[in-house]
Amino acid sequence: MKVLKFGAVWCNGCVVMKPRWGQLEKEYPWLQTEFYDYDRDKDMVKKYNITDELPTVVFLDKDGKEFLRKVGCIDKDEIIKIITANKDK
Repeated sequence: MKVLKFGAVWCNGCVVMKPRWGQLEKEYPWLQTEFYDYDRDKDMVKKYNITDELPTVVFLDKDGKEFLRKVGCIDKDEIIKIITANKDK
């Protein structure tokens, strides 16, 4: 499983989520995450049809296919449930 995180410096929710993801990445070192800036990474923003509703998190399976998308701030417990339930995808 891979997690694509889309955000921007002007996004308040992204500021909230950044340390939350930092904690999760330390707790789950096997979790593959990539961050893309909404204003700078236009190719990825376009590829995944990301709107200006941020933060947006796209969960991909091992074949690179999207199986879940979340927009806005996500509770740490909810993220843990998602990644543990889908870690073998």
